[in-house]
Amino acid sequence: MNPLADALGLYVHWPYCARICPYCDFNVYRPKGQEDALLDAILADMSHWRARSGARPLASLHFGGGTPSLMTGAQIERLIAHADALWGLAAGAEIGLEANPKDVDHFGDFIAAGVNRLSVGVQSLDDAALEQLGRDHDGPLARRAIERAMAVCDRVSIDMIYARAGQSAKSWEDELREILAFGAGHISPYQLTIEARTAFGRRAARGEQLDSPEELAADLYELTHEICEAHGLAAYEISNHARTPADQSRHNRLYWEGGDWIGVGPGAHGRIGSACETGRQACEARAQPKAYLDAIAATGSGVGEAETLSPADERAERILMGMRLADGLDLDVLQRKTGLGIDAPAFERLSSQGLVEQSGGRIRLLPAGRIFADRISGELVPDLS
Repeated sequence: MNPLADALGLYVHWPYCARICPYCDFNVYRPKGQEDALLDAILADMSHWRARSGARPLASLHFGGGTPSLMTGAQIERLIAHADALWGLAAGAEIGLEANPKDVDHFGDFIAAGVNRLSVGVQSLDDAALEQLGRDHDGPLARRAIERAMAVCDRVSIDMIYARAGQSAKSWEDELREILAFGAGHISPYQLTIEARTAFGRRAARGEQLDSPEELAADLYELTHEICEAHGLAAYEISNHARTPADQSRHNRLYWEGGDWIGVGPGAHGRIGSACETGRQACEARAQPKAYLDAIAATGSGVGEAETLSPADERAERILMGMRLADGLDLDVLQRKTGLGIDAPAFERLSSQGLVEQSGGRIRLLPAGRIFADRISGELVPDLS
């Protein structure tokens, strides 16, 4: 049995940012003096969810955003303590927090509060690139943040963005090698994606080139894998590299393995249950902080939208997420949770093309298939027509 496929996680979305990056498509807002009220509302929402989920220990607790490192150590400690009192934290539970380099002086406070994994949003070490990306830190501060994180925390991840306009393979290689030289156990290098409703999206619609051409982006992707693997950080997921299994993100892996997670905070998403149990519930909290606060005050719950996924929709979601992992999609879990399987003829066709393989009850991407992950996942979903 896959332990994370049956685990429960908690995601806390802190939506506030001191500056909203022009490429960001997340549910984020500038602070407007509602921080204390929002914290109380999230605590109340957690209590509501405990009544729905029952007594299940948390395998992971993750603070995302937005910029959760804008919270104080005392606020983080209060949220962790409440989660522990409601569900209990499983032995070895991961408590992760996404941190902005500008909040480096508070990293020790987060560890003292109970956080045991820091994900530092460096994005680049190059001053010009950081300005282009609209970040509020420079290269020297990015380096200091990495050093500080590694000094206070045993499990550190570094987030990077590449395939930027004007970036060459050589400049990315130099930057990536410098990042890897810090010795962190995890790195998440993401290709810059231009989303339509962002500032970058609006600029791109006017004809501005903000990312790398497709062919160069593909070359940079392969280069990233080569360099990371040469430094001992294998890709365990499409865009995530870890030195050892213990360095992997347990919370994100819970998503990819199709476990359950509760989402609290404005705009947070969650998934609970499965088609072969009581039906898999897909929930989304109200996005606007005020709407979330009003909903909590009125009903105790911040949920704005909820639906029960059909077995076919759940299958499609599990295939899309599971195929991102280097381990691949667990076919036994897919069958146990949805009662459905993959499109066998499509798998045979993709296998003959050298894109996928089956091993030990899992199907996974071969190196040639990694760059086509989403398309391959879609082909593995049976045609319902």
